[in-house]
Amino acid sequence: MSKIQLSKNFIRNICKLALNEDLYPSGDITSNLLKSNTKKVKLISNQSGVIGGIEFAKQTFKLIDKKIKFLVKKKEGSLVKKGDVIATIEGNIKNILIGERVALNFISHISGIATKTNQFVKKVSKKTKICCTRKTIPNLRVIQKYAVKLGGGTNHRFNLSDEFLIKDNHIGTTKNFEEIIIKAIRQKKGRKITVEIDNLNQLKKIKGLKFDRVLFDNMKPKILKTGVKLVKNLYETEASGGVTLKNVKKIAATGVDRISIGSITHSLNAVDLKLEI
Repeated sequence: MSKIQLSKNFIRNICKLALNEDLYPSGDITSNLLKSNTKKVKLISNQSGVIGGIEFAKQTFKLIDKKIKFLVKKKEGSLVKKGDVIATIEGNIKNILIGERVALNFISHISGIATKTNQFVKKVSKKTKICCTRKTIPNLRVIQKYAVKLGGGTNHRFNLSDEFLIKDNHIGTTKNFEEIIIKAIRQKKGRKITVEIDNLNQLKKIKGLKFDRVLFDNMKPKILKTGVKLVKNLYETEASGGVTLKNVKKIAATGVDRISIGSITHSLNAVDLKLEI
């Protein structure tokens, strides 16, 4: 599995791209109407959640004006309540307002993923891992998977080279899909092999082959529980498909090791934040 590391250099480069997008070609023509006064503003959360992306905000303001003072009040990954001050920012108000939206967008998005992930994590026991998928915004995967970890979740494979994941469309290309698994086993080279199934008849055909994980796709809890019992001592187990906050506890109760949920990265609600002068 590729290691996700958010270095300051990486964050800085991402923030540069975001500022270029926002300021090309003439800068902030509205904020330029203001006088250059020093002001202290508060970054406040308008709701409860898991806060993340603080370094993105800090680097955004630093790129605009090195004299801006960014004082962190809440730790990255901590739980915050409505009205909590996340940070204070002091400096030229014109420059603070130039970076306001970029900074808030990063924190709102990262906090949104972390918060939603944490909601799922709290619904299940520590024995069940909540995993993200590759259903991420192109070019933002590193950031989104970082946010999942902040919320207490587990990263699935980062890209197509990390692990073998033999899915329904791979299986659908041949009548003897066992052959695909055998090929993967031969080419394994230390990488994990996951096989997705959507019925227990498929499981019977492949049970005993030396792969690592069975992914039960869109199965009802009763059938899923049976499947988990059949392979408990042979493979790691995972469930996916149609997982919500309402049914995740029921799915976890089947004894499955992992639950993968695309919605924690593709259907999140951004955490509501504001800058208050």
